[in-house]
Amino acid sequence: SRIRVTGSVARNVSITYHQGMTVLDAILEAGSVDLYADENNTKVHRRTKSGSVAYDIRLKDIMENGDMRTNIPLLPGDVITVPERSF
Repeated sequence: SRIRVTGSVARNVSITYHQGMTVLDAILEAGSVDLYADENNTKVHRRTKSGSVAYDIRLKDIMENGDMRTNIPLLPGDVITVPERSF
């Protein structure tokens, strides 16, 4: 019943799942992204009955443009990964 946030965030965290929680809620719990984050390549990894699924999250669009189309509701056990940008 936890959500995990890893990668280019201020703090890698494991937080208690709350009904109605979204990607943005979890990212804010992690202290937001760090300077090196590749926000628009964020993924939500979820286990399903038929295997693992990864959802593309456009976190920069959510945070900077208010585009909430990929601000999906989370489920217990989801893992959010924010990759680093390539230089």
